[in-house]
Amino acid sequence: MFTFDWEIIFRTAPYLFAQGLVFTLKLTVLATLGAVVLGTLLALTRLSSHRMLASVAASYVNLMRALPLILIIFWFYFLVPYIVGWLMQAGRPIAVGGFTSALITFILFEAAYFCEIMRAGIQSIPRGQADAAYALGLSYRQVMARVVLPQAFRNMTPLLLMQMIVLFQDTSLVYVLSLTDFLGAASNVAQRDGRLVEMFVFAALVYFLISYTASRLVKRIERRMAVAR
Repeated sequence: MFTFDWEIIFRTAPYLFAQGLVFTLKLTVLATLGAVVLGTLLALTRLSSHRMLASVAASYVNLMRALPLILIIFWFYFLVPYIVGWLMQAGRPIAVGGFTSALITFILFEAAYFCEIMRAGIQSIPRGQADAAYALGLSYRQVMARVVLPQAFRNMTPLLLMQMIVLFQDTSLVYVLSLTDFLGAASNVAQRDGRLVEMFVFAALVYFLISYTASRLVKRIERRMAVAR
């Protein structure tokens, strides 16, 4: 009969958290920051009066949202070294590392989703506020930086944080690239010691606790923002 081995969880927890979870959280935070910046730029481009730029941005967003993330992870993992080699005119692929490839992948992929969130946030700001800012002599850049975007970020904060939670869960897919994220670290221990059930149950529990706790915090932030309004 199978017996659940608790000892292996306690024994390997320092490795799982210090290496695996740190990798996962680092990738999540950096990818979120990059994706928010790129997504905001895409949102502004999609709302641009220049039809060509708006069409290019819309095509990019639709393409990224239509492709499976796992496919994009594999694609960029093998493609990025060639792109870097071409940009550096090295004449050969340049190794950029698994973490860098994964970070670039998640920034480019998640930017499409953050773009739609920010576009909704920008469009939620009454047009009259922008018109009043233009009447005061502010430029387009100043209106966006000082009037529109601060309010859009505030309105979309809960959605941005929820998308960050989704990103945290999606980072487990880098396991297929043999990177040592939290799931990858759990898999390494499971295969080494032959305790697959313990490791994958523990990994699922950790992902659930972090995601559930974060989602509850986001709900609390959302309620406080609703009261403030």
